[in-house]
Parts: sequence; C-alpha cells; structure tokens
Amino acid sequence: MDRSGLSRGVDATVAAAAVGAWIATAHTAYNLSILRTPSTHPPVVAERVSILVPARDEARRIGPCIEALLASKGLRDVEILVLDDGSTDATADVVRRCAAGDSRLTVIDGGSASLPAGWLGKTWACERLARAANGSVLVFVDADVVVAPHGIAASVTLLRQSRLDLVCPYPHQLADGVVPRLVQPLLQWSWATMLPLGAAESSPRESLVAANGQLLMVDTAVYLRSGGHDGVRHEVLDDVALLRAVKRAGGRGVVVDGTQVATCRMYDDTDALVEGYTKSLWSAFGSPAGAAGVIALLSWLYVVPPVAVVASSSTRTRAWGMAGYAAGVTGRVLVARRTGGRATDALAHPASVTAFAALVTESWRRHHAGTTTWRGRPLP
Repeated sequence: MDRSGLSRGVDATVAAAAVGAWIATAHTAYNLSILRTPSTHPPVVAERVSILVPARDEARRIGPCIEALLASKGLRDVEILVLDDGSTDATADVVRRCAAGDSRLTVIDGGSASLPAGWLGKTWACERLARAANGSVLVFVDADVVVAPHGIAASVTLLRQSRLDLVCPYPHQLADGVVPRLVQPLLQWSWATMLPLGAAESSPRESLVAANGQLLMVDTAVYLRSGGHDGVRHEVLDDVALLRAVKRAGGRGVVVDGTQVATCRMYDDTDALVEGYTKSLWSAFGSPAGAAGVIALLSWLYVVPPVAVVASSSTRTRAWGMAGYAAGVTGRVLVARRTGGRATDALAHPASVTAFAALVTESWRRHHAGTTTWRGRPLP
C-alpha cells in the first residue's frame, strides 16, 4: 500500500472510531434519561426487610456501615444480620459496639472452618445469611457501603412499585488518588454506555445484565426459586451471576441510580484497587478472547482518536481524532453529573481505558498463574 493509501486507511479508522464514540455517547444520554431513581421521600415499608452484611476482616471499615443501617428510616419491620466470616480482627466487636444492644441487629459467628467444596467466601457468607433471614425482601450490603437514612426504604419501594424482583442501587463511588480516580468512574460509565437498560430490564436474555453486589436487594421468594447463592457458589462475580439466575427463574432485575441512596469507598489506595480488580476482571468477559475483544473495542473508540490528535500529520485525521476524544469526554461528563462524580476527571478518559486494559491483562495473568487470592483465600 502506498503512503496515500495508508493515510486514507488511518483517516477512515479514526473517523469510524469518532462516529462510534458519538453513537455510544448518545446511547449513554438515552440510558441516563430512563434510569430508574429511588425516591428521596419514600413511604413507610410495612413488610419485613432483612438487611444482610457479610463481613471478613472489616473492623476498620464496618462501623459507619452499621451505624447508617441502624439509622435507617421508613422500615416498620427490619432485621439486620451481620455474619462475621472468620475475621482475624475485631470485626464482630466493632459491630456489637455500634449496635449497643439494639435488638434489631444480630451478629452471626461464621466460624473459621475451611470453606465447603465448590464455594467462595462471599457466596458462602451470603448463603448463610439468607438462610438465617426471615424477611420477604433480602438486602445484601457490603461492609464498605454507607446508606442514607431513606436509602433502604426508597430502594425497596422502587423494587415493589416497579414490579421488579432484583434491583441494585448503584452507590455513589468515592475515589481519591490518581489510579482510583482513573478507574472507579468506569464502573457506572460502562453499563450506562454499553448496556441497553430498557432491554436489560425486560428481556430474559442473560447476556443483558449489570449488577452490583455492594447494595443488592431481591424478593425472597424469587431468590429461593432461582437457587440463591447456592446456585452461584463458584462465581467470582456473584452479583451478575445471581441476576442471571433470577432471569432464568422468570424474574426481572436491573441496576438503578443509587447516588442518593448510598456511598461506597471500595479501595483506599492503588494497591488495594489493583488487588480488588485483578481478583475478578478475568471472569467478566467469559474468555481471554472475549476480554481481548472488549479491550480492542474500547481502545479503538477511546484511545485511537486522541493518539491520532497527537501523532498524525493530517489535519483531517487530527480533526476526527479530536471529535472522537470529545465524544468520550462528553459521555463521561454526562455520567459524572448524574452520579456525583468529578466531571474534570473525564478529560483523562483515554488514560482510564488504558488503565482498565492493563488491569484486565494482569487479572488474566494472575488467574492463569493460579495466584489470585482475596481476603486470604485462594480464588479459582
């Protein structure tokens, strides 16, 4: 191919990426326009609600979570069950101190025995909590989540009024430091951009799912009919797997806007973030080929255009590159404004995608090496 032909090929590649990025951003805007949002002034929930908190070595983080749950309003009949999953720190003591004898809260001693064959720590903890619960709605809450006083009541109300069986109110994600600020905003942006929310809610297709186990509530009867955590015992991404099981059982579920419902600081620093993401990203795309395909698509749409702006000598190619870069930034800004994120961080979107690609690659490397662990337990 001569130089002019190569130049036309590069120009076409960048132009197509820019057009694709703008189509994706338009889809982001549409998704945000239909995204369900729990009310900030929900009615009182009369049915029994079971709030379930699996906790392992969470003494440093669980206090605010428990205090917030105990301060929940609008729940006429509630039980809070905290399973201390073989912690080596003072997790259970912190929980009891926060509860101060409140009869609504019970600490379950999970013991320190080895996990049953085929189970992962999180799924086994959630299964035991569900078995002990008596509510008609099960609310799973991670120990690093802090709910607003109206948050649980509002989310249960949305679950019932929308006639859904499972909802995940996506908490406002708190992130500080360069790498967390690069990576964490991609959580909401990914499903807001790539998942057709309307179809995901109504379609029985298991491929159309997004879920977040940080805060997840499910109708108890549907949970049991789907097999619950017993049916997803070996799944690293148990939240997504649980929603798929609910769909197989004839139920419906979807992510909703939890910005005003709860906050979550998943990771305090870069090292913790890398450990957290690499434990599970390998399982997000089905196979190495699937992961490579996703990375290639995201890189084409959101990295190639800004690289062209810097590297190309063609005015036309640079213009297309700037258009593509603007599309990615615009999509990120739309999501940030809706979810309480930092809009200025959107300017680094190409770097965010590159960091994500590196985490996926490292996750697969550790998985194949058999070195993936979490909270002191090996993962498959």
